[in-house]
Amino acid sequence: MTVSVQGDGRIAIVTINRPGCRNAVDAATATALFEAFLAFEADRDTDIAILSGAGGAFSAGYDLKSVAAGLPEGWLERHAIPDDWADPAAVPLPGPMGPTRLALSKPVIAAVEGPAVAGGMELALWCDLRVMSETAYMGVFCRRFGVPLIDGGTVRLPRLIGQSRAMDLILTGRKVDAAEAMQIGLANRLSPAGQALDHALELARSLLAHPQACLRADGISARLSGRALADALRQEWRSIAALETEGLRGAARFAQKAAAGDARE
Repeated sequence: MTVSVQGDGRIAIVTINRPGCRNAVDAATATALFEAFLAFEADRDTDIAILSGAGGAFSAGYDLKSVAAGLPEGWLERHAIPDDWADPAAVPLPGPMGPTRLALSKPVIAAVEGPAVAGGMELALWCDLRVMSETAYMGVFCRRFGVPLIDGGTVRLPRLIGQSRAMDLILTGRKVDAAEAMQIGLANRLSPAGQALDHALELARSLLAHPQACLRADGISARLSGRALADALRQEWRSIAALETEGLRGAARFAQKAAAGDARE
């Protein structure tokens, strides 16, 4: 099981469980994440979710070794965004990383240890709040392999930290440590190493102390949603052409480096 869901009162803890590859997400894991968050949204007994990763990593992004081995048949078609898709809240669609096109009514908190890079960073950006360990880091590491951001990264990052800072991270692909992430607004809370989940649970319990209908209503209003979100994600998806021209070759390079023990950050 590559995704586990554990209950803690009215909190659902969703954990990516592929520590051997730093919780890189393959097609099956993406589907499991998508289904886990659909179930969370429908569950009247849970109010807040926490997304975390097992083994000291949040997520190293999409599993490029699986991409190098060949995308599952029909993968591109399943993730294409229809021209008439106008309301992500009413018509949920899976993103390549799983839940990144969902517009939930309930808050999700990312508990980030270790890397949250490439698609893993996009998962963290999809969450409403981010608790980062002091040793955690983010970055658009897929830049070096010619793999585009297609899970909302180009949509959400400028809204979180501003256009200029977002362009710096998107174009350079550089590493962003936890201290800088906190300074520029990528992180909402810092925790000691190994304690991101504990601090995320503390934050979630503080949110539970508030009236939930009002909290959700304001949260929905504060997010980019409806047609604006659908249009932005549709525009971003057009970058998939770069995956076909450059990203597949980049994934092959990554797989070769990984096989040689040289898949460095």
